[in-house]
Amino acid sequence: MRFNRGAQLDTSQVSDRRGAGPLAIGGGGIIGLIVLVITLLNGGGGGTVPDTSAGDLKSDLSATCQTGEDANQRSDCRIVGVINSVQAYWGTHEPNYQKASTVFFTGQTNTGCGAASSAVGPFYCPTDRKVYIDLGFYEDLRNRFGAQGGPFAEAYVIAHEYGHHIENLRGVLEKARSRETGPQSAGVRVELQADCLAGMWAKGAIETGFIDEITDADIADGLNAASSIGDDRIQEQAQGQVSPESWTHGSSEQRQKWFKAGFQSTTATACDTFAVRTV
Repeated sequence: MRFNRGAQLDTSQVSDRRGAGPLAIGGGGIIGLIVLVITLLNGGGGGTVPDTSAGDLKSDLSATCQTGEDANQRSDCRIVGVINSVQAYWGTHEPNYQKASTVFFTGQTNTGCGAASSAVGPFYCPTDRKVYIDLGFYEDLRNRFGAQGGPFAEAYVIAHEYGHHIENLRGVLEKARSRETGPQSAGVRVELQADCLAGMWAKGAIETGFIDEITDADIADGLNAASSIGDDRIQEQAQGQVSPESWTHGSSEQRQKWFKAGFQSTTATACDTFAVRTV
């Protein structure tokens, strides 16, 4: 994935709380990632931490992340560029699109959905309409989940979370509040729809003007990342067996299937995971 060297990055779409210091909250670890995400979606919290939302750290993002060339050179600028591209895409393709900011944090932070730690992984909070990510997750993606990694794998993660923002704007995200689990559950369908919406962005990313090139190898990295965080893969690694009845995000196969559906889409309804009998 290569950014347009002359593209002007908009760092106002990112709040940088990195370096705020360690804040103790109850955590779940990688095994608890899926459960904690659902807890956040349902308005739950993981404990209490000092509120940092009103006083985001004054980072140097605006000084260091100015152009697409910066995005080609720096990992945090690259994520800024992806965020800009994703929002530019949906600004064109989603009627009445409302922008959502992304929060970079380290360790723990407060959110509109409650306190959260890095153990939760990247997530979208529908209450404050923000995406939260500890950029250290990308190392976990490679080292703990076994993904190949790469710039587009990182972009897929961000695009998936913005897929949840689209679902929230459309009123679809409410369906994730169901406590039902399993391969065909509402929660899984919501997650797979976000994967599909990420694929739609990938298909149209170049038209946003921020990205010059996405190669077949990039798409392969994205599919590999989607596979690596499938419920079956995570369960196999964590407990040595797969329990489909407890799935909340979908299998590796399902996640790849729906990302591809978005990437190959020809209609606006291609990502409606609730319109099909089986996902």
